[in-house]
Amino acid sequence: MAIQELVEEVERSYGETQERMSDPAVYNDHREAAQVGRRLKELEAANKLAQEWREVRDDLDAARGDGDLRELVPELEERMAAVEEELRLALVETDPADAKDVLLEIRQGVGGDEAALWAGDVYRMLARYAERKGYKTEVLSSSPSEGGGFKDVTFAVKGDGAYSIFKWEGGTHRVQRVPQTESQGRIHTSTATVAVMPEAEEVEVEIDPNDLKIDVYRSTGPGGQSVNTTDSAVRITHVPTGLVVSMQDEKSQLQNKAKAMRVLRARLYEEERRKQREEQEATRRSQIGSGERAEKIRTYNFAEALTAEDRRQALEE
Repeated sequence: MAIQELVEEVERSYGETQERMSDPAVYNDHREAAQVGRRLKELEAANKLAQEWREVRDDLDAARGDGDLRELVPELEERMAAVEEELRLALVETDPADAKDVLLEIRQGVGGDEAALWAGDVYRMLARYAERKGYKTEVLSSSPSEGGGFKDVTFAVKGDGAYSIFKWEGGTHRVQRVPQTESQGRIHTSTATVAVMPEAEEVEVEIDPNDLKIDVYRSTGPGGQSVNTTDSAVRITHVPTGLVVSMQDEKSQLQNKAKAMRVLRARLYEEERRKQREEQEATRRSQIGSGERAEKIRTYNFAEALTAEDRRQALEE
């Protein structure tokens, strides 16, 4: 498509999307309004580039027709070429979920207590990376291990484009190092799995309350002991899919339920996305895998045993 036609197509699409956003029928349909709003946001950058292209083109035409301005022609031609390239790149199809907040679920894999410590290290590493990128983090649930790590931890990363950054972290992370408890200096291999899900809005995932089985119970600590005198912990089962989400970190049953629903919506949303991808691809690799040592996306090697303080400092560097 010629650049002139491309600019006209962008302007037409942006104008039509603005009109749809102003349509009362769309405005009153929360799901459609959310979809149109996201589409409008996707087109904003391309529309700005289309307007810039027109301005540069007009300046270039003026410079070519004016002897006093002709010396600006090479610079304007270079700028026009750059804008055209930016415009084409802006129209490359992206994942619709890229701009969303993201939920990450980290679980210990194989390796016993050392795997739980490693899961904790992976959590702190990803959380600090998010903070350095300017994102906000929020722990939704966690199951600490007796050794100071995590059996599992779920946290949210909030900020524009968070999913586009963290979606590449999904999979099995493997570490090879000497555990603190290893007296003979032998290197052990442990794994942790990371599941990455875009956070879904309520209007994107409709959940029938009749499809939910909700149980309440008392929160427990690392050793299984009760840490609460009320039934504040919540377990939600989505009967049609069998998905189960448990939350116990908050003292309020309502807060735990709200967090559990956030995770459930994200899992259902990701499941629907997975089905769509399977329709488009003949084969698809599982995101988090089994956590076995042989299955990995990244391997980290430490030459010496690390104390808790060593790990903290290493992850901060």
